[in-house]
Amino acid sequence: MNPQDLHVIQALEKASATEHLSDREKQLIGLAVTITRGCTHCTGGRIEKALQGGITRDTLTATADLVAAVNAGVAVRTVLQGMEGLSCDGPECSS
Repeated sequence: MNPQDLHVIQALEKASATEHLSDREKQLIGLAVTITRGCTHCTGGRIEKALQGGITRDTLTATADLVAAVNAGVAVRTVLQGMEGLSCDGPECSS
């Protein structure tokens, strides 16, 4: 396990321990995190637990769509920021 995985696990445990979130919110946050981390085993388990807890497939699909949109935005912004510092005069750098 790399150190970042441990950090993510600790953050999830902290979110689960709070009294400020409902069980439903905690389940959806956990699902969003496992989707983002790319763990199919954990995601499948979270989906199964959410369905058993009464969260609908429509809500799970909306959660997955939101996670995908946020992650796509992060990826695009990361690339744009990475390109800002590059100096390039060739045709491959033209917009």
